[in-house]
Amino acid sequence: MKFKTFFRALFTLGKGVTTGLDELDVADDPIGFFRQWFKQAEDSGILLPESMCLATATPDGKPSARMVLLKEVDETGFVFYTNYASRKARELDANPHASLVFHWASLQRQVRVEGSVERVSAAESDAYFASRARGSQIGAWASKQSAVLDARETLEQRVHEMERRFGGEPVPRPEFWGGYRVIPEMIEFWQGRTSRLHDRLVYQREGEGWVVQRIYP
Repeated sequence: MKFKTFFRALFTLGKGVTTGLDELDVADDPIGFFRQWFKQAEDSGILLPESMCLATATPDGKPSARMVLLKEVDETGFVFYTNYASRKARELDANPHASLVFHWASLQRQVRVEGSVERVSAAESDAYFASRARGSQIGAWASKQSAVLDARETLEQRVHEMERRFGGEPVPRPEFWGGYRVIPEMIEFWQGRTSRLHDRLVYQREGEGWVVQRIYP
């Protein structure tokens, strides 16, 4: 176990395990801090660093969680895309609050995000859909996401039907498919440290800015 702990610390040297997180000089830019960590996760060679756990809940508080992909992040929030008839979308429309977790295990880092949720504009959804591979565009039309599927062959048949429908023409975005933006109210940065004395910095939205606090591991 001691060797395993040493190896993890050595592998992530310079990423925080041995040096930790200093108090930030600028306490009002957690998005910039996230982008810095995300770039380091990309540069580390982690597979799909944009993977994030999205947790939603029904109006009466029954939670559900699944992995989705971050497609954009800026000062307004964290964006992902889905079928508007999917379970996650139905829950978000009924209870527009969500939590995200990014976990970059080899760097011993996590980022937690909590906030309200809104649909992105049709123009934003159109632009992203147009950038997708054609197969993914066809798949968005063919899949009745989260609905019961009697057999795999039924899905494959629907894919063939959509391929025939659109032929060689551009595939438009379905009206039932688009993006959501998680507008952060809290962002926590978690850096693993030796002896499980981890660093945790929590940003809370306050008016137009942020306040940051260090909390116990």
